[in-house]
Parts: sequence; C-alpha cells; structure tokens
Amino acid sequence: MNLRCIIVDDEPIARKGLEEYVADISYLTHVGSFESATEAAQFLSTHSVDLMLLDIRMPRLSGIDFLKSLKEPPLVIFTTAYPQHALEGYELNVLDYLVKPISVERFKKATQKAFDYFSLKHPQILPDYFFIKSNQQLEKILFNEVLFVEAMQNYCIIHTTSRKLICYVTLTAMVEKLPSDRFMKVHKSFIVALDKVTSVEGYSLKVGSSVVPMSRSLRQEVTEKITGGRLLRRA
Repeated sequence: MNLRCIIVDDEPIARKGLEEYVADISYLTHVGSFESATEAAQFLSTHSVDLMLLDIRMPRLSGIDFLKSLKEPPLVIFTTAYPQHALEGYELNVLDYLVKPISVERFKKATQKAFDYFSLKHPQILPDYFFIKSNQQLEKILFNEVLFVEAMQNYCIIHTTSRKLICYVTLTAMVEKLPSDRFMKVHKSFIVALDKVTSVEGYSLKVGSSVVPMSRSLRQEVTEKITGGRLLRRA
C-alpha cells in the first residue's frame, strides 16, 4: 500500500528537496508538486490524494487558510520555516509539523506516522486463499486449511486438513505466497501453519497427525512465534 503524496510550496528549492525525500521512501508515491495553494486546490478537485506536504507562508493564500478551506482534506504534514504556527497547525489536526531545514530522519519519522495512521484507517482486506496448478488443473486452497508444506527435489507437497496436493514450485515461492504472520519456514524443507502446531518436542513439531522436523538454529524463534508470548512458566 502506497500513499499518494503532493507537495505544496512556493520555493522551488524546497519542492525539489521534498521530492527527493519522497522518492527515497517506498510507501510514498509522488503525484504532484505545486507552487501555490490555488494550483493544489485545482488538482485536489479532480485527483485522489492521501498525504499533503504543505508549506504555510505562501503568496495570496497561506497553507493554514488553504487547509481550512478544504472540506475533506488529505492527511497533512506542515513543512515550514516558521515554528510559531505549530499550535494552530495541531488545532487543524495536522499529523506533524516539520521546521525547515528538515533532516532525512525527521522526514521519515513524520511520513511513517502518516503511513501508520492511514493503514489503521484503511486496513487492507487480503484474500484468504491462493491457487496452485496441480495435476494439470488449478486448485483453490484456503490458508486456514493448510497444515504444512514439504519440499521435495523439484516440487512441493501441500498438506491440508483434507488432502495432499503436489505442485511444481519451490519452497521459496511458497514462503513468498503464504502470510508471514500465519506461516513460518521451520526447516530447509518445511513450512508450517503456526496455529496448526499442537506440540513441540525437542526439534520436532506435531502438526495434525504428522511430525515435522525443526532446524536447531530456529528452535527458539519458532517456539516464541508458536506460543505468541502465551507460554506459562514456573514462578
């Protein structure tokens, strides 16, 4: 998920600097730069924008007055050389207030805050299934029916609660396909569904009616992820 971002600043050097900062952040997509609030208003009337980097002191219409005029403004981070407007900015619910010159670290912190806030307000609904090609046909598999994936020489076996499916993909491809919060590679040849593990003994995991080996180097990490901090210990 990327935030569509515009820059509004009457100073060309300031716009260029912010454009360079935005270009280095993977979750930001620069969709426009404007030297006046009037130009930005025209763009906002016909385009969807998630984040606006807004200067305050500009000719004709200030950033503060411009923001007040918007009925449904995007997320806003003020970028200004004048710190005395900070209180008014926060009263307008801006996410952050950056005083020029703006360091890379401070800019990243502010935009990360914007990304986190946007993500909470607009959670992504991901599909709960995937497709594989097995026996010359496409098979739909629900994530919650997968027990574990076993790598063989040049193919994988997907073990589910009701069937076993052979597909000619690598284990690495399966790692990329499966949600990392629900699945984990526990051995060079095995991926397990964390919530399907019923017991851990030594370097083995009980998954359904099967026993899956676990790499020695991963034992602590795997155990912590499986228990999720819910392991009761002797006082």
